[in-house]
Amino acid sequence: MRVIPTPPPPVSIQVDLNKKKGKMEPVWAWFGYDEPNYTYMKDGKKLLSELAELSPVPVYVRAHSLLVTGDGKPALKWGSTNAYTEDAKGKPVYDWTIVDRIFDTYVERKMKPMAQMGFMPEALSSKPQPYGHDWQPGQPYDKIYTGWRYPPKDYRKWGELIYQWVRHSVKRYGKKEVESWYWELWNEPDSPYWGGTVDEYNKLYDYSVDAVRRALPTAKVGGPHVTGPQGKRGATFLKAFLEHCRSGKNYVTGKTGTPLDFVAFHAKGSPKLVDGHVRMNLGTQLRDISSGFQIVASYPEFSKLPIIIGESDPEGCAACGMQTNPENAYRNGTMYSSYTAAAFARKYELADAHQVNFKGAVSWSFEFENQPWFYGFRDLATNGVDKPVLNVFRMYGMMRGNRVEVSGNLAYHTMAIRDSSVRRAEPDVNALATRDTASNTAAVLVWNYHDDNVPAAASPVDLAIKGVPTQQVTVTQYRIDENHSNSYAVWLKMGSPKQPSAEQIATLEKAGKLAQFEAPAQVAVTNGTVRLKTDLPRQGVSLYKLTW
Repeated sequence: MRVIPTPPPPVSIQVDLNKKKGKMEPVWAWFGYDEPNYTYMKDGKKLLSELAELSPVPVYVRAHSLLVTGDGKPALKWGSTNAYTEDAKGKPVYDWTIVDRIFDTYVERKMKPMAQMGFMPEALSSKPQPYGHDWQPGQPYDKIYTGWRYPPKDYRKWGELIYQWVRHSVKRYGKKEVESWYWELWNEPDSPYWGGTVDEYNKLYDYSVDAVRRALPTAKVGGPHVTGPQGKRGATFLKAFLEHCRSGKNYVTGKTGTPLDFVAFHAKGSPKLVDGHVRMNLGTQLRDISSGFQIVASYPEFSKLPIIIGESDPEGCAACGMQTNPENAYRNGTMYSSYTAAAFARKYELADAHQVNFKGAVSWSFEFENQPWFYGFRDLATNGVDKPVLNVFRMYGMMRGNRVEVSGNLAYHTMAIRDSSVRRAEPDVNALATRDTASNTAAVLVWNYHDDNVPAAASPVDLAIKGVPTQQVTVTQYRIDENHSNSYAVWLKMGSPKQPSAEQIATLEKAGKLAQFEAPAQVAVTNGTVRLKTDLPRQGVSLYKLTW
């Protein structure tokens, strides 16, 4: 007897363009990566150009290892600029050649550095050897923790290095440009990324802020970029840092407190392999975010400062491919794109709930130069071909103005996902909507997400958009699914070629772009309401753009 699968229940989504929820702050227009030398390589420059083009605002870029000693040759989890060395007498030697090459690449594209003050140059490290590493996926992660992670043996020399860097930047790019950057200290100092104590980090922060402000008094400086604050380690470090900035003794001035212009922490999910399929954990990432927002909001002095989630991802290791880490098999296809759509919408909701100044969430996903095709790194493109997840950001780039109210019968409440993730039988079919009165447009992003990446029937969606101030609108639907905006699916159909031909690469590049689901259509407005219907596949994402 053949078992006929139960069709999914119909989904009803209502959007009210007249009920404003808040500004559509482009918190998604932030990206980062471990390997800074990829920045100016062929595919790195191509991807940065695409990110700049898709965003209506300047994109912020964060990269590690901007002060690491070395020859500038990239490797996984490694990069270097050789910005600081010392001569035989211990006198500092500054060389900004590679740093300039990185920042020039950003500035030429109207992008903004999130300039990371780190890691420790070999000549300044209090425990320099061994310094470099040759880590590869599948090897123990601890292999990366070498001499770059330790405090300086001379804090004054560190301060002078930072002063010279900021001063050089102002001279090269201009005061106004550098004022728009964010200067930050280190990465995840509550983890083995920092080989010192909390107090030593606070001391390094004091010297860093003093140096930045001496070179440019109007510069923005912050930190501490701890790991997920739902964990005791990250929360304890974050609170100790905020206490120091509020009422601790400044290591440079001897006075009370230290300037702080923004607060940064990280948030990660936790996928696992369950019964042969990938199970995501969006709730884990949202709990990090909620805990971090709550901690910052509990300090009256800092509660209105910009908050930047310095890394905000489905899990923690971008360079761990799916061959060595099979739980990361979500990265090539539509699982990653639907997760990203659902996650960013909930970040806005959590910021609303905690009433904080949410400025940005850095997707720690870029590209890995000259690596195998679709290896399963957490990246936006492979060998210059865009992956489905990049098209979610293209969709976000078309959402302007204010966020407006959305309700629906199969939508998971944000707090329910935070606490329990998306584990019920029903998927999370929900939407994020905006209205831009300046351009007479609206946009509705709809996703069909579930933590479990298993086959399922498409969900019939009935979308009602209220408050449309005209008699007719032009509707354009864009789609990410198995057959649209999906270079990975096309590559699989080609037979997964390890060395695609020039013709195949051209086909893959075209498949990687954001695709229209159907031709733009004129749709009548009845009593101020537009009704749209579609069948949205599991892990699919649609963007409806309305113009009048």
